[in-house]
Amino acid sequence: MKVKPAPKRGQVVMEISSKDEPLLSRATPFKIGKVLVPVDFSECSLKALRYALAFAKQFNATLDLVHIVHVNFPGGEYGAIDYPLLEKQMVDGAVKQLGELVLHEVADEIPVETTVRVGRPATEIVTAANELGSDMIIMSTHGYTGLKHVFLGSTTENVVRYARCPVLVVREHEHEFLNG
Repeated sequence: MKVKPAPKRGQVVMEISSKDEPLLSRATPFKIGKVLVPVDFSECSLKALRYALAFAKQFNATLDLVHIVHVNFPGGEYGAIDYPLLEKQMVDGAVKQLGELVLHEVADEIPVETTVRVGRPATEIVTAANELGSDMIIMSTHGYTGLKHVFLGSTTENVVRYARCPVLVVREHEHEFLNG
């Protein structure tokens, strides 16, 4: 390999021979083919999606976006509530939002699949990762502490605990290492 100054200031020209190629094309030891990204449409989960896009591009992987509809069934104080209809409307709305998210955030950059599931978020995320054969989960956390953590629980904490694949947790307000 030869390096010499380029005509333009601050640049160099590199001459590479065939014997130099192994130095430049170091293979990564990681094999990431499918990345699962749970999306709740918050700004924090969109940040996790941006990280997942970067990983998918770098490793030539596909993305699986999953949204979990978690319906709490409170008592109907003012009359009967049609819970199946309510759940169907929430699922239909999530399907539409995921489609728009893919259109605006992912476009045709990488292959992506979307799924909407109903149930307890942590359980459904882990189950989806297992069923889809995900190599990695990239998800966000809001970083709640104290009473908020006690009352809301931590979906991310439970996914990390029970997932069979690595989980990258993207915090809402932390040091960034993603350019762009």
